[in-house]
Amino acid sequence: MARADRPALTPAATGGPPSTESARRAVEAVWRIESARIVGALARYTGDFELAEDVAQEAVAEALVTWSREGAPANPVGWLLATARRRAIDSFRRRSALDERYAMLAGRLAEGETSSGALPPRDRPDDLPWDPDRIDDDVLALMFVACHPVLSPEARVALTLRAVGGLSSEEIARAFLVPVPTLQARITRGKKTIAAARVPFELPPPEERRQRLGGVLSVLYVIFTEGSTATAGDRLLRPDLAYEAIRLARTLAALLPDEPEVYGLLALFELTAARFPARTGPDGEAVLLEDQDRRLWDRSAIRRGLAAIGRAAAIGRGLGPYGLQAAIAACHASASSVPETDWERVVLLYEALGRVAPSPVVELNRAVAVAMADGPQQALSIVDGLVASDGLSGSYLLAGVRGELLARLGRTAEARAELELAARLCRNVRERSVLLRKAAALA
Repeated sequence: MARADRPALTPAATGGPPSTESARRAVEAVWRIESARIVGALARYTGDFELAEDVAQEAVAEALVTWSREGAPANPVGWLLATARRRAIDSFRRRSALDERYAMLAGRLAEGETSSGALPPRDRPDDLPWDPDRIDDDVLALMFVACHPVLSPEARVALTLRAVGGLSSEEIARAFLVPVPTLQARITRGKKTIAAARVPFELPPPEERRQRLGGVLSVLYVIFTEGSTATAGDRLLRPDLAYEAIRLARTLAALLPDEPEVYGLLALFELTAARFPARTGPDGEAVLLEDQDRRLWDRSAIRRGLAAIGRAAAIGRGLGPYGLQAAIAACHASASSVPETDWERVVLLYEALGRVAPSPVVELNRAVAVAMADGPQQALSIVDGLVASDGLSGSYLLAGVRGELLARLGRTAEARAELELAARLCRNVRERSVLLRKAAALA
């Protein structure tokens, strides 16, 4: 199997050999749950992130063949690790027969492996395939490496979903609507960049960890945002991507329990995802907030989100940008309707967010809240200020909000022109349809 990618881990089509389908399901289950720990353990074992990724892929490919023939082993994780380690030994042998690192690893493997190919003692079902005291460090280090500042934002997202999330290139490419070769090239360049920059597989020191944590959180935020409102295509939501971001955020919260922004991000994800069941209609069309059936909102997710933001506040260092966004989401989640929402509090939270993390998007959202709390005229002055500053040039969001405000002020012709402009700029089919319906209603 070429190293460029691992196989797409999805169930085989019906009609194939049952043993092959069973093996594929078994590999998929193990990889989804344990991929971060497997790659993390291999990266620590070899000291080489790129090699760890490559040999893990080769082990997965071999498992698909071997397990369909012999059945899944009693300890599938140990089997994958042992196979991947042997592939690492082969790689070091190819590099140099005299390489000291190869000699050390080969000697370590030889101590526990018989000539018949039995698993080393540490990989047998009675033993853990890794040091339980190092699991958290391995996974956390993997996140920091995949989100390293030397990588481009696109590479960080791709590597995080591949190495930490366990998604295949096909799945990631499909979620972000890019060709598979393009996605694979990003991953390959990312791994080569890490190698060229000599990024060590280790946790950053505590003083550096907090500085780089923001980069990790921003990657998860990008992944979730694309899942919660797709930037392009014919689907409003990409829930698989959003729920993967939630899973990774939960993992990060368990690994860093004293970081309030981690819990703030998790709260934002949970509270936003709680509205997913009501955000689309039977045919996938977008349903606006004021039209959503709030009985469909996921109350369990709301409880988890409120608990997470409570944890962020309890840590005592104040809410950061993600925590403030989660607090805004909590206002929506706690209201019985749009009119019953505490819009004054939402405005105050956006003002605080604008001071902590100023951006044109935050200002635009503040304008929407001001329109609900104080009326459209005051909000329009905020939006016109954004238009004058050219801060959101080319964004359909700015034109869409301006069109809504003009419509509320009775400036129908201007409103329709703005909504039609927003529709032309919007790349998502579902959101474009909403904008065109609003524009047509003003005819």
